[in-house]
Amino acid sequence: MKIAVIGAGAIGSIVAAYLSKAGKDIVIVAKKEQAGIINQKGITVKTFEGKEVIRVKAIEALDSEYDLVIFTTKTQDLEEAYQHNNKYLDNCCVLTSQNGVQADSIMGVHIERDKLYSSIVMFGSTYIRPGEVTFNFKGDWVIGKPYAKIDSKLQEIAEELKSVANIVISDDITAMKWVKLFVNFNNCIPAVIGKSMQETYSDMDLCRLSIKLLKEGYGLVEKAKINLLSLPNFPKERILGMVNMPEDEAAGIIHKTLTSLSKEPLYGSILQSILRKRTSEIDFINGEVVRLASQIKSKAPLNDKIVDMVHSVENKGKFYTKEEVKKIFKL
Repeated sequence: MKIAVIGAGAIGSIVAAYLSKAGKDIVIVAKKEQAGIINQKGITVKTFEGKEVIRVKAIEALDSEYDLVIFTTKTQDLEEAYQHNNKYLDNCCVLTSQNGVQADSIMGVHIERDKLYSSIVMFGSTYIRPGEVTFNFKGDWVIGKPYAKIDSKLQEIAEELKSVANIVISDDITAMKWVKLFVNFNNCIPAVIGKSMQETYSDMDLCRLSIKLLKEGYGLVEKAKINLLSLPNFPKERILGMVNMPEDEAAGIIHKTLTSLSKEPLYGSILQSILRKRTSEIDFINGEVVRLASQIKSKAPLNDKIVDMVHSVENKGKFYTKEEVKKIFKL
């Protein structure tokens, strides 16, 4: 397959680098500064074992038709990315990879639904600077079709992508995305205080806040009767268990899990955007349950507040202290 990756951030750089390393016919669509650095120096991928430089061709916009185009931009940048590249998107297969549940709705307006594929990224990476990323931890890459049945083309795409991660095919990718949304709930608190996941969740009070946000969000999804489907190696029952167990016990699990995810500092996707002075995807993660609450004539005061705080950090460039967060949420 002739493949293009649109977006040279944390995930896009990993995907393009490992596809190129596997000998695939691959280009990465990047901003001018990023493209220049990647073409000159390649993409440096840092892991716990060391680092390697992988050569990848970078361009500033699609220059021809491709068999598969993978969008790895943040959800809030999807429409702009589509408009910037739509000259060559009519006949290709398109794969989304964004957090949250809105990416397929956004792209479904433009792309023929039988050619639209969707995915959930379960591996973790951090964007350091143009052409340089840290591969924090390995994980599955779940792919499916949001609006059509699994077909032979999906199997072909899975075969092409297996050099990046273990590929899992789902027949209900949307239901899985709601579970992944709750996994990503933990990104908001590090973004508010400007700290790594490890440092943030070494504080038990902030672990308790994470559980409070999760309980509120899960309650709204349950009230809206939205179907949830387990992710590979992350059963939906784990979320249900966290919601129903005593708060201190659940906070202990958050503490243990998120302080040991990576030996390198891990900055969630929301904070990574803020550090790059770009808008974050908060409206499509915690903001998604705020939107849902409005739709079902309910309320999500905790998640509403955390979304506002992230926007405040984006707009003012000033992080909250841990003490300020604890006071606001009465921890």
